[in-house]
Amino acid sequence: MNIRLAHSPDSDDAFMFYALATDKLNTGNLRFKHTLSDIETLNSKALEGLYEVTAISFHAYPYVADKYALLPHGSSMGDRYGPMVVAGKPFAPEEIRGKRIAIPGTMTTAFLVLKLFESDFEAVVVPFDKIIDSVKHGLVDGGLIIHEGQLTYSSDGLHKIIDLGEWWDKRHHLPLPLGGNAIRKDLGAATIKEASRLLKA
Repeated sequence: MNIRLAHSPDSDDAFMFYALATDKLNTGNLRFKHTLSDIETLNSKALEGLYEVTAISFHAYPYVADKYALLPHGSSMGDRYGPMVVAGKPFAPEEIRGKRIAIPGTMTTAFLVLKLFESDFEAVVVPFDKIIDSVKHGLVDGGLIIHEGQLTYSSDGLHKIIDLGEWWDKRHHLPLPLGGNAIRKDLGAATIKEASRLLKA
């Protein structure tokens, strides 16, 4: 049976699925075919039920819970660290109100958390790997960054306005749940159990 496994191209997913992607595991009658895409595209495809296994934003999961079950491994949690708003010039977090902010997608958890922090801003959807350039070129007032951009933004001359993982921790004293892996329920219990075992290996 072919299992289409969809995940983002960022480094933590590459590490997580390395053994499967390089045929290091005996997968029996399950054949995993990898698809790499940005998280907002994966969220959208999950609404269609396209992939048997997919990475998904926790914000998006309630919309597909009829089709998918969350797997008990591979989740992304921010422990006093999370999506960040960055800008070309520093300003106070409260000044996000009314500004044009590039976001990686409306179904991402990053967007949901920013809306919880400040609901009054103009969201401009930009592919996650183009957000820093959009900020640098002045196309937006700020950018909501995820993945490696959180580590490299300062080398591009940008300023951190707020780390939403830090804000979440101060408010709730809990890690920020960002995303996980989900598997289609129609595969049946036996296939789900075996696929889950291999994905955890």
